Amino acid sequence: MLRKRGIRSVLDVATGTGFHSVRLLEAGFETVSADGSADMLAMAFENGMKNGDHILRVVQADWRWLNRDVHGEYDAIVCLGNSFTHLFSERDRRKALAEFYAMLKHDGILILDQRNYDAMLDRGYSSKHTYYYCGDDVKVEPEHVDEGLCRMRYDFHDGSSYYLNMFPLRKDYTRRLMSDVGFQKIDTYGDFQHTYRDEQPDFFVHVAEKEYRIGEGEEEGYTGAVSTARSYYNSPDADTFYASVWGGEDIHIGLYESSEEPIADASRRTVARMADRLGLTAESTVLDLGSGFGGSARYLAETYGCRVQALNLSEVENQRHRQLNAQRGLTDRIEVVDGSFEEIPFPDSSVDVVWSQDAFLHSGDRIRVLEEIGRVLKPGGQLIFTDPMAADGTPVSKLQPILDRIHLDDMGSPGFYQRELKRLGFTPADGDGFEDLREQLVAHYGRVLQETERQEAEGLASKVSSDYLAQMKKGLTHWVDGGREKRLTWGVFHFTRDAGQGR
Repeated sequence: MLRKRGIRSVLDVATGTGFHSVRLLEAGFETVSADGSADMLAMAFENGMKNGDHILRVVQADWRWLNRDVHGEYDAIVCLGNSFTHLFSERDRRKALAEFYAMLKHDGILILDQRNYDAMLDRGYSSKHTYYYCGDDVKVEPEHVDEGLCRMRYDFHDGSSYYLNMFPLRKDYTRRLMSDVGFQKIDTYGDFQHTYRDEQPDFFVHVAEKEYRIGEGEEEGYTGAVSTARSYYNSPDADTFYASVWGGEDIHIGLYESSEEPIADASRRTVARMADRLGLTAESTVLDLGSGFGGSARYLAETYGCRVQALNLSEVENQRHRQLNAQRGLTDRIEVVDGSFEEIPFPDSSVDVVWSQDAFLHSGDRIRVLEEIGRVLKPGGQLIFTDPMAADGTPVSKLQPILDRIHLDDMGSPGFYQRELKRLGFTPADGDGFEDLREQLVAHYGRVLQETERQEAEGLASKVSSDYLAQMKKGLTHWVDGGREKRLTWGVFHFTRDAGQGR
């Protein structure tokens, strides 16, 4: 990877015993080795001499003040050996990443690895024992794991044991910190492979680029998965399909009372059931994230007289939304805004309710979405949303066909949303905050498949490409199968923002 990018100078900020630095020198890179421990640096220098007569350029440095102790700029900084998880303070983690960023040249990269703590926290510890940092003769396993501490035990053949405390960084959290300090593009590899859906990796390797690029779609503020979703929903095929098959008002999962019920009726029932929980009045301000054609926004504005801010990434859908609002005389109560829910363009503590239906799955950074929601909600405000999700405990590999269809690496789950909302200062409005309605996911996608085939027989293919319809029918079948096999679920989340959490 380094050689392909034309990199020459490398700063190894977690030198340890010098293994990485020696390998970099042998590969021809100009390498500076930094570590916070003078003893480790002495050992690294000695190992460099023993293994090829390499004279390591070593510097004792604290990551939080790296620019004070290490001089110059580098093409790459490598932080390997799961070392970053030794920082227990978020402030220290942010400071260290900011120092790394500052020491890179304008087009430099940071390579940082970590254990797959997500798997350990969510499913318990297991390992293929393929990638080790300390050799095959050492047994490594966690003695204790929770959201704030991973205590690893290393058992050696001589009967001795060594313990190490680390902070269990979640993959998306680490990526978010990198983004926050300025890294524009971040790729994450599993066990050094670009794709890792087939099985859970032992380690994640993040490659973060400092260089600023304006690519397709990014000049308007859309990146990654959001840009992919925007392109899809802006396409003529998608616009026509959702307007024709879903009815052009509510393009989300419905609540069915019979298998033959019209999709539009069931979809509107979802809206009414969610709205009944909120106690809306004419004084309420609702932010609808991923508003689509605006069916929910119009229902809320007409039924309760409230003001709705409708944020959506598809300009094509938004144009239809505005036209329908004008026809119904609702332009003064519904503001339609082009934008992404990963960067909500509204002030802090400005809305009473955040509403969303089946939209968050299209984000590649759902934690960021939830953080943005927490920012714009008033203290005591309500969050209500639905999302098609992986059932808790479902291996990512079981979701492969669906992930391929929506161009994502993973999906949310009930446990994920409940855990992250609690962390961000939300409280369930009732029970655990989630009403599981998995059977409605099966009913809905089955009903959409049925309606697609009916309209196709009546000439839908003259308006929507045959390839789009073939892929849609295949995708709908995967959703139905996933729901029936309990790999997927869907339902209503309802939480309130703790009054003390407002900004």
